[in-house]
Amino acid sequence: MTDWDGADYQRRVEAQLAGKDPHGEVRFVLRYAPSSVLDAGCGTGRVATELARRGVEVVGADVNESMLAVAREHQPGLRWVLSDLVELDLGRTFDVVVMAGNVPLFTPPGTTGRLVAGCARHVAPDGVLVAGFSLDRGYGIEHYDQEAAAAGLELHERYATWDRAPFAAGADYAVSVHRPLDAARP
Repeated sequence: MTDWDGADYQRRVEAQLAGKDPHGEVRFVLRYAPSSVLDAGCGTGRVATELARRGVEVVGADVNESMLAVAREHQPGLRWVLSDLVELDLGRTFDVVVMAGNVPLFTPPGTTGRLVAGCARHVAPDGVLVAGFSLDRGYGIEHYDQEAAAAGLELHERYATWDRAPFAAGADYAVSVHRPLDAARP
């Protein structure tokens, strides 16, 4: 995704979301009542910007400078970090780390495990990693769960949409919530 044009991407997203509610991911994340969120693979900052507007401390990270330039234009007060998520080390954790918008699918082949581990190291001990992505592009949910387990996370919840529709075998999209293995149980 490093060669994408942020302004062009933003225009396409705006056109795709015209007349639709663009904040399903935000509502999903807010369900966990976070005070801090890492928007991992933030792109042009749509999710991070709305979370900040709703009072959440947000850091956005992306590997594409052009995407981050658009994000900075829309929300200059947020912290936007240029980094590959595999290498990202912010030296802190967050209540929620969210990968919205097919982030694992834009990762170079063979690096998804390191991507998941890079995100997992930023999840607070009682936090969650939330990831939503299409399941019809060669990266399956079983593989993702294995990589999350290798990173010290376990599945907590899974849905078929950001609106929390039930997940069933054969679904073409999944929103997965993983938490640290040693997290306190409700």
